[in-house]
Amino acid sequence: MQIPFIGAAYEARSSNFDAQRCVNLYPELAPPQPATGVPAAKNVAMLVGTPGLSLWTTLPGTGAVRALYRTTNNLLVAVQGSSVYLVDSSKTATYAGNLTSSSGPVSIIDNGTYAALADGNNAWSLLLTAGSTISSLGVTAGMVTYIDGYFIFNQPGTEQFFISSLDSITLPGADYASAEGWPDNLVALIADHRELWLFGDQTTEVWFNSGDVNFPFSRINGAFMEVGCAAPFSVSKIDNSIYWIGKDQRGQGTVWRANGYTPVRISTHAIEHQISTYSTISDAFAFSYQQAGHAFYVLTFPTADRTWVYDVASGLWHERAWHDSDGNQHRHLANCFAPFAGRLLVGDYRNGKVYALDLDTYTDNGDAIHRIRAAQHISSPDYRWMLWRSLQVDMQAGVGLTSGQGSDPQAMLQWSDDGGHTWSNEHWAGMGKTGKYTNRAIWRRLGKSRDRVLRLTITDPVKVALIGASANVQMMAA
Repeated sequence: MQIPFIGAAYEARSSNFDAQRCVNLYPELAPPQPATGVPAAKNVAMLVGTPGLSLWTTLPGTGAVRALYRTTNNLLVAVQGSSVYLVDSSKTATYAGNLTSSSGPVSIIDNGTYAALADGNNAWSLLLTAGSTISSLGVTAGMVTYIDGYFIFNQPGTEQFFISSLDSITLPGADYASAEGWPDNLVALIADHRELWLFGDQTTEVWFNSGDVNFPFSRINGAFMEVGCAAPFSVSKIDNSIYWIGKDQRGQGTVWRANGYTPVRISTHAIEHQISTYSTISDAFAFSYQQAGHAFYVLTFPTADRTWVYDVASGLWHERAWHDSDGNQHRHLANCFAPFAGRLLVGDYRNGKVYALDLDTYTDNGDAIHRIRAAQHISSPDYRWMLWRSLQVDMQAGVGLTSGQGSDPQAMLQWSDDGGHTWSNEHWAGMGKTGKYTNRAIWRRLGKSRDRVLRLTITDPVKVALIGASANVQMMAA
């Protein structure tokens, strides 16, 4: 019989209810046939492997890669520790000066001539030519964005934001305004569709360029949301919308997407439960990217050491993780993102390495990627004993490499008969050496259970596509 195996991450408050995990795998839905609406593929969805990390370059300084930004004149602004670099398409990094901070995200935007940088405390400008160096703008600033010729900054710890002169990086000093819909501090801002979104602790409002001679921006009537932002750098754009971690007078930790001027909840109860267990969420940050027809919102919690990813195409969540040499799971290595030189680049949170997100790379710069799927509970209708004679997982076979690790790739099966609290030993089955396309991953004599959760782990550096599973299960007498 076919058994439920493909799905998203949903590790509920009680694992006895739902213990699903999806680590370094994400669901890809089969397109329906136009006439019937029924998927043409053998299953409605499959699980495919997340991209590996291929080393693109190593920045020359010390510390983590805090920010990557592609300028409109095709340069890459990179911040490593306190150092700022301008990188060209040949991967030549030119030192451009030092910030006063050495950790945390950095907000960057440009107008084609200058880039403005803000790290949550101070603001700088950088002329976008080789050999230029950063200059302090002499102001405190949390973040920066750009609309209609104006750089726009928020003033940390206040309701205020301020703007540059038109078509200039110069700050006149008097062009301040306040988000006045509610008396909460302005913590984040972003430009979207030539509108200025101002995120407070508990509320959000939207402004536009009205052309007023006294101050060019005005609030849009009715564009006020009673949901604010719990983590300033969680705000990101993808798929013509804005995503962020919310906070309001009733609590925090829900992930929202803007539908027009209405916030729509996209986090599940399981994701929200996980977030609620983290001691700190204000340091969370996000970036968004598109690859192979999917749009991803990548949300990392540094203190909690976890990374969650929302797939806009499917509306489902999965985890991304890096595993150290001892097999311990950590947040994904990606600390920031920028598309540049035809690659999707991310910076390492531990050092100065810059990687390309590559679907044809099956390691994280040589480190094994642990791909884990813990599926739904399988139980009989009346909780009779089930005798498991065999299990077969339908996956892409014959993916073995010609030599070395992965030449005989293995899938490792475990199961839990107590609601996902404890797990069996690993039981291995081959995925098929190179060219063995008819290979079957099958396990036999798996004991008995009343309720069972299956967990499959693959660590070999090979292509992974999980399509479904079937089991030969005998219901025993009551």
